[in-house]
Amino acid sequence: MLNGDGEEPLEGGNASGSVVRVGDTVRKTWTASTPSVIAFVEALRAQDVDAPEPRGRDEAGRQVTEFVNGVLAIDAGPMGLAQLHRVGALVRRIHDAAAVFVAPADAIWETAITAPGDELICHNDLAPWNLVLGERWVFIDWDAAAPSTRSWDLAYAAQSFALGDPGEDPAVAAERLRSFVDGYEAPAALRAQLPETMSARVAAMHALLESSHRSGREPWATMYVEGHGEHWAAVRDFVDRHRPTWTRALTR
Repeated sequence: MLNGDGEEPLEGGNASGSVVRVGDTVRKTWTASTPSVIAFVEALRAQDVDAPEPRGRDEAGRQVTEFVNGVLAIDAGPMGLAQLHRVGALVRRIHDAAAVFVAPADAIWETAITAPGDELICHNDLAPWNLVLGERWVFIDWDAAAPSTRSWDLAYAAQSFALGDPGEDPAVAAERLRSFVDGYEAPAALRAQLPETMSARVAAMHALLESSHRSGREPWATMYVEGHGEHWAAVRDFVDRHRPTWTRALTR
């Protein structure tokens, strides 16, 4: 619903603060890291990665980004194997383009979970809640982009898309995982490493929520009590308990 300023609040984000739609644009808070994120996204777009176009800053000081029409993958129902393969290929294209990006020495990055390396700049939240499906398939919400590694970012993306339901039959989930990683065209060494990295990445997500709950750090403290803590604990146990199943699916 539009407010008096012609702005439509956009729901669904947990860590983005106030986000509104104005016409064919999205407006959100400009932060210290926004210039670095814009430079990164523009570099990806120059290499034919379809990401929302940065459109500067508005009169209220907010960042302005292209609005991408479509439905979020999290609201579109379970993805089929072919769709998961396509998303895996999209993640690979993003990583390959990011690998040649050289960040300025004074770049500022803001992300909640520190990665175990700085191999390349990554989105850090390539998940169904950030993928718009429509005429274009586009990952949105790049504000948490920061130095990371292929394996850490891929582990989060693969788990989020393929292993997000801890109640699913592990054999079915394993095929979903394999389709995603096949789409990424991951080499043998990365495939063998991925199950362990997924466990570590999910544990890091749950630890963020749990520690934030204890310290009162928002928005993760509220997310924890609203069910995210319980969900990620269940996912952590699911991913870790069936690690041999994921290994067999990825390396057979």
